[in-house]
Amino acid sequence: MPTPKIVLFYAFAPLPDPEAIRLWQRDLCASLNLRGRILISADGINGTLGGDLPALKTWLRSFRSYAPFADADVKWSEGTAVDAEGFSADFPKLSVKVRAEIVSFGAPDELRVDEHGVIGGGTRLSPDALHALVAEKGEDVVFFDGRNALEAAIGRFAGAVVPPVETTREFVGLLDSGAYDDLKGRPVVTYCTGGIRCEVLSSLMRARGFGEVYQLDGGIVRYGQQFGDDGLWEGSLYVFDGRGSVDFSDHAAVVGVCAGCGTPTRRTANCPDPSCRHQDVVCAACVAVRCVEHAVPA
Repeated sequence: MPTPKIVLFYAFAPLPDPEAIRLWQRDLCASLNLRGRILISADGINGTLGGDLPALKTWLRSFRSYAPFADADVKWSEGTAVDAEGFSADFPKLSVKVRAEIVSFGAPDELRVDEHGVIGGGTRLSPDALHALVAEKGEDVVFFDGRNALEAAIGRFAGAVVPPVETTREFVGLLDSGAYDDLKGRPVVTYCTGGIRCEVLSSLMRARGFGEVYQLDGGIVRYGQQFGDDGLWEGSLYVFDGRGSVDFSDHAAVVGVCAGCGTPTRRTANCPDPSCRHQDVVCAACVAVRCVEHAVPA
């Protein structure tokens, strides 16, 4: 059986009827035996899907036939396996939902979009343009991680600022607190997995007085596809599916440190105890110990 593919995609555009989009995407994906997660709001769509290549190509043709999604940013990667029924094993089910935000910063009233995307976001940088900026401005450039601290623990750009957040909703409070006001006079490059979080984060930063803000176009995924582990990226990329993380080459650095014993690891794990919602960077030998430490009393 062929190895499945995974697509990561988003588009910011005004959507007059998110519920109609939900029904269309739910029925289309179900008919093609695709699994994954899709979020839809009045401001756009964000999702990741797994399935076989012909099915995903059929989905993409239909998806792009809708004018607001014609230029959506779509990135491809390899899945891991299929289950006994022929579905992508990287996703447990298909979930298509309407939400107030397709990226949960907790600031839906601040986001403004038009047919061209987010209004007021940072200047887009291709991977090559990022290298040119660093060559021009050197150590004055600040890499600002737009993901949560757990994701950054197993991979990040060298020297990046990593905010101590567990969820995306914590960014607004940190920015409003003035914690990063010292960066307002420097070139700041926001980056995240596929680019969507930095579309919003860069606009929030610009609205708060950060003068020179950039966003890495296509995120870490596109950067890694171009430069692998021979550029400015270090470590593994955390992903929100059954793969857990991906490496861009056979010589990816291991930058994660086990929370239990301190050994290098790229592994992350959810606590298997149903009462514990914590996730750690943890080696296989220590996962049970960490679950005991983080278990929530009944």
